[in-house]
Amino acid sequence: MKHLLYLAMCFLMAGSVTVKAQTIGVKPMIIDLWQNGLPNTNGIESQGYDDSKQNFKPTIYVYLPQIKSERPTKAVVVCPGGGYGGLAMNHEGKHWADFFLNEDVATIVLRYRMPHGNCDVPQSDAYEAIRQVKNHASEWNINPDAIGIMGFSAGGHLASTVATHAKADVIPAFQILFYPVISSDPAIRHNGSIINLLGQDASEAQLNLYSNDKQVTDHTPRAFIALSDDDEAVPPLNSARYYTALKEHKVPATMHVYPSGGHGWGINESFKYHTLMLEELRAWLHTF
Repeated sequence: MKHLLYLAMCFLMAGSVTVKAQTIGVKPMIIDLWQNGLPNTNGIESQGYDDSKQNFKPTIYVYLPQIKSERPTKAVVVCPGGGYGGLAMNHEGKHWADFFLNEDVATIVLRYRMPHGNCDVPQSDAYEAIRQVKNHASEWNINPDAIGIMGFSAGGHLASTVATHAKADVIPAFQILFYPVISSDPAIRHNGSIINLLGQDASEAQLNLYSNDKQVTDHTPRAFIALSDDDEAVPPLNSARYYTALKEHKVPATMHVYPSGGHGWGINESFKYHTLMLEELRAWLHTF
């Protein structure tokens, strides 16, 4: 009996380690994305990069598992949210590294440039982040065919844009979206994100192009979607429309709608369903 109790305690303790984000002290490699020059501009880079002015230097923070696996691992490129006007780099970015590393998933947190009138800018940074991971896949022990993208709020719009617009060489293998901005439909869109991305006078063609529920195809990667039912910032219909489009195209997808929590909880433990959310994400990650 004592032996059984001991095993049960070990099991519970092991579970708690992997459910909660642990401080395991892994320092990232920090890599500038465009060392040979930017491919486009948002018009403010020449003023000098300054995070306090939302003039972000395009950079990736690379967190790798400390114990090398026998097989190359999955990797996820993480796009923090911020309405295409700022970046929540911690609870929607760097603080996720511990969770994914505990799941043997390399974590690449993207600091991307704001559009400032050029909607191509954030996408190009995300595509380049994926290219960098692919280029270093052998060195970093990453499976180049198992690189996913993850995003929160407007970062979820960026991630879903990559998932639905990317060319074959940078299309992600999977997508993880938290309370994502998806649609440009005035009835359900997040005005700040869409205006920051496309401007006040976007054409109907632009609005349709960046309503990512309308861009899903049979080749869109599998998806995990999580949100709160009481989200008043980004209406839950954004996620519902995207999930519906995925299923219409027979794309594997799962959507978790929590009763409360509002918007922007990320990996904060103050979110009532924090532990459940991580359990569900962990279970999904091990389905493919």
